[in-house]
Parts: sequence; C-alpha cells; structure tokens
Amino acid sequence: MRIDIITCLPKLLESPFNDSILKRAQNKGLVEVVVHDLRDYSEDKHKKVDDYAFGGGAGMVLMIEPIAKCIRELKDQRVYDEIIYMSPDGENFSQGIANELSLKKNILILCGHYKGVDERVRENFITREISIGDYVLSGGELAAAVVSDAIIRLLPGVLGDETSALSDSFQDGLVAPPVYTRPAEFEGLKVPDVLLSGHQKKIEDWRFEQSVKRTQLRRPTDSK
Repeated sequence: MRIDIITCLPKLLESPFNDSILKRAQNKGLVEVVVHDLRDYSEDKHKKVDDYAFGGGAGMVLMIEPIAKCIRELKDQRVYDEIIYMSPDGENFSQGIANELSLKKNILILCGHYKGVDERVRENFITREISIGDYVLSGGELAAAVVSDAIIRLLPGVLGDETSALSDSFQDGLVAPPVYTRPAEFEGLKVPDVLLSGHQKKIEDWRFEQSVKRTQLRRPTDSK
C-alpha cells in the first residue's frame, strides 16, 4: 500500500509516522507513506497557498491552483483508489471504513486548513470525504494521521500477532472487554477468577458477555 498526504504543514506529520507500529510497517516495506508540501506547488513567489474567501468572512481558504497541480502530478504517476479530503462534515470514520480502505492499494489524502479548501476542489478532485468526529481541528493533518494509523495496523504483517487487529473494539460491532495482566492481585484488587481458570470456552463466553454489557453501557444507540 501507498498513502500520499498533501498538506501545507508537513512537519505536523513527522512524529506520527516515525515511531512505533507505523514506522516498523514502513521499514518492513508493508506500506509507503509520502507527505507532500502543498507550498511546493504554489506559483506565488512567497509560496502562498491560501487567500481570502469571496464574499467576505473571517479566515483563509486553501486555493484551488496548488491543490489541483499537486493532485494532477500525483495522478500522472499512479492510479488512486480513493482521493480523500479530511473534513469535519465528511462521513464519520469507523472501523468498517478502516477495514474497507485497508484493502486499497493507493490512497491520496488532502488535509484541509484554515477555513478549508476552495469548494471546486471538493467537487472535482475528491472521491471521498471523511471526518474523525463532529468537532473542528486546526487542520486535517492530525485527522489524516488517525485514519492512516487505523488503516495501516490492519495490513497483513504489521502487527506481531495476526489476530490482534481482528479482536479490536468495533470489529464485531462491540467494544472490547476488560483486560488484565500480572499481578493477579494488587492491593486487594483481584483479576476475575474465570481469567485464571485456564478454561478457554468459559473465558471467551465471559469476554463476550462483558463486551455486550460494555457496549450497551457506552454505546447504547449502537447496541439497539
């Protein structure tokens, strides 16, 4: 898989992709993440990529010209399965969408900033708009990192235990059950006896019951 990310603030994406699982995935050659600085595609001598909105109003808007130039150059090099714009009013990101995108080969993500992007970009270059929640961030960079992380960890070979991602919260529509580790007792706080029983069927039944209870408590709408 290859993920290209277009941003006017590339330094914001340095840390997420240079540590832990995402870094190891790239080192193994399981995914390639390439960050493109939108300012490199500006025709302005000061590398300006934003301007005031027609009609007035507070805030700046990313201009169509550098974005169009960048996307067109990238599309000349490969075919993208999805060109995603990170937007507060896009479809809400979910585990199901992460699963779907993890099966793609080439993904291009555009990070909005300021007051967003010229609407003509959304209408003519974007194939999908995704939001990580109903709130506003300073830009789409952190959201792009979240989406990328959720996708990459699903790729075969990325996690040490191939079944780990399959047991994550929301993979079966339920949140994950409680988990415990050593010591079995800490200051009078004990691990449930069933987890120490060695009886795998009883353990799995207990975990399922806990997942159902926790989902009903924390995601009541989803569990109806």
